[in-house]
Amino acid sequence: MYQLYIANKNYSSWSLRPWLLMTELNIPFTEQLQQFLPDNFANFSRFSPTAKVPCLHDGSTVVWESLAIVEYLAERHAGVWPADAKARNYARCAASEMHAGFSALRNICGMNCGVRVKLHQYPAALAKDVQRIDTLWQQGLTEFGGPFLGGNQFSAVDAFFAPVVFRIQSYGLELSAPAMAYAKRILALPGMQSWYQAALNESWRDQGHEDEMRASGIVVSDLRLS
Repeated sequence: MYQLYIANKNYSSWSLRPWLLMTELNIPFTEQLQQFLPDNFANFSRFSPTAKVPCLHDGSTVVWESLAIVEYLAERHAGVWPADAKARNYARCAASEMHAGFSALRNICGMNCGVRVKLHQYPAALAKDVQRIDTLWQQGLTEFGGPFLGGNQFSAVDAFFAPVVFRIQSYGLELSAPAMAYAKRILALPGMQSWYQAALNESWRDQGHEDEMRASGIVVSDLRLS
């Protein structure tokens, strides 16, 4: 069985992607959760050549980086990418764009599932990232009929934007009505609800992630286990 190494569910946006994909597609795996520490290298390098998460082990085969994990799974399981060729092309492009871009969103609105934050400011770079995400989502929903970005089935492109959905919830980011409706659908998925509840129940805190979040805004609500 696959072994999927991830980190704290409250913070680890990269881990969420393959975890949610495998969960929603019913691909069996064993979760190996490793807590973020001030120095992760010694621990994480035991299972990952980059000392980062996520990392997938399939017997003696080790696959690192979330996009590589998705492609590895796509070679072995149906439904990872949309079946329709045009939808599949869109999905791969959109997922790759998410994998490589949106630095303002990542830096200002780091994933922190259990809090609600009022941003100190809403800089132009963040607004540009949010607008691009809105455009990408509306493109997929319109061209392929929804309710998911690549059509009527959840796929890897939805998994890649799942951390954005948590950021929208945590930071009160505003998108168009169709994009917000899509975000609510993703939040309602059983896998997302499972991840969210686990994130709320984590009793430990990573100071680096907490400091980044507080540098961006004021915590108006903390729903995590105290």
